[in-house]
Amino acid sequence: MAPSLGKKVVKGGIWVFTLRGTQRLFSFVRLIILARILAPADFGLMGIALLTMAALNTFSQTGFQTALIQKKEDIKSYLDAAWTVTIIRGIILFLILYFIAPYAATFFKSPKALSIIKVIGFSFLIQAFTNIGVVYFQKELEFNKQFIYQFTGTIADFVVAVSAAVILRNVWALVYGLLAGNAARLIVSYLIHPYRPHLSFDFGKAKELFGFGKWILGSSILIFLITQGDDAFVGKFLGATILGFYQMAYRISNMPATEITHVISQVTLPAYSKLQDDIPRLRDAYLRILGITTFFSIPIAGMIFVLAPDFTRLFLGQKWMPAVSAMQVLCIFGVTRSFGATTGPIFQGVGKPSILTKLAVIQLVMLIAIIYPLTNKFGIFGTAIAVIIPNLITQAIAAIQVLNIIKCNAVKFIKLLLFPLFSTSIIVLLIAVFTNIYDNVAMGSFFVMILFGVVGYLAISYLSGRKLGYNIMKILPQLLRQSR
Repeated sequence: MAPSLGKKVVKGGIWVFTLRGTQRLFSFVRLIILARILAPADFGLMGIALLTMAALNTFSQTGFQTALIQKKEDIKSYLDAAWTVTIIRGIILFLILYFIAPYAATFFKSPKALSIIKVIGFSFLIQAFTNIGVVYFQKELEFNKQFIYQFTGTIADFVVAVSAAVILRNVWALVYGLLAGNAARLIVSYLIHPYRPHLSFDFGKAKELFGFGKWILGSSILIFLITQGDDAFVGKFLGATILGFYQMAYRISNMPATEITHVISQVTLPAYSKLQDDIPRLRDAYLRILGITTFFSIPIAGMIFVLAPDFTRLFLGQKWMPAVSAMQVLCIFGVTRSFGATTGPIFQGVGKPSILTKLAVIQLVMLIAIIYPLTNKFGIFGTAIAVIIPNLITQAIAAIQVLNIIKCNAVKFIKLLLFPLFSTSIIVLLIAVFTNIYDNVAMGSFFVMILFGVVGYLAISYLSGRKLGYNIMKILPQLLRQSR
């Protein structure tokens, strides 16, 4: 990776990581507070409303933002047309959501979800009018500005949701928090970027963007069916309360992976787009990203797996204990998702988004085939298993495709997966022995185990580097020096 680009990528990565870390800290505190105040059914009702909204959003995805980031040439002439289409789309989606709300509530057998679905539809309008100029933050790796733009919405969501929960003590706290966050980002988008969009009906430009974006639409629909289909299935057949348990399990188990995924996709897509014609530099950049991703995501997932019962009991409360088994299984899904975050930007960055679409088709077909029998037999534990199996298979296929694109040795690739997996396994085993000896771990002991896990993992990784050539401990200091 060229020094200037490499430095921008590292600095951008640090800003995005800082943003997501800060957001997740607030989100984590918010989740614990709301989990204590609200009932699982409240989260289930909000989940049904968001699922309905996400379905419409996904099935009408334009892929414009990714297309604008991927384009090599100047994108200014495309912005107004893209913004205009986005507004038209937002208005249409708002109206559709409003009128289909009764049918969605009936489908999920949750009449209380009706008014919630109608109100959150305003998010479509708010997001549609957001300043499209903010796409430059990601395209030009200006993630310090992205930090301000995104974090403002996080603060607004946190303050409004927690305040409303204390006062109302019902699901509307979640609704008001969501709308407040979107409104804050709308306002800040015009304060932080000088571009002022205007209506433009040059649909030729929009059509050109959609030529790339259609593959994003296709993969987005399939990914939605894969990642949200389990929620829809649980909500339909097991009810809002069980959906609340399942979604809580998913959020906790996938929270680290989601953040790593977000950081990687934001930073690497524009970087890979700039390196798409230089395979040696592209390969070097990818292997570094893969090494860093596995170094962090595998141990985090391992710690969540082994500490899930004690975490749930101490922080969420006994009423959430039915979510633990699914939470532990979904940790594996979290790791595969973070790995998938390294392959997706490669396919998009080199102009081959169709690979993602084809892989998603394979994954969806397998999920449809096994989700009913496994859920019917094992409940949400079975649902979690049904989600993992197709994902493992398609990620293996994706890895082979990436190796072909970057012309990489498979041994070097596998080494970056095995070393953190080995180190994590040792730490998880030691913590599991401790928790089995001492039932009902206290708060202080819980944090001691986290500290032990972190220190132990770093120590084993360091020794692996010296004895077996695992050089991630050398890469991290290099990246830190580049960030200065």
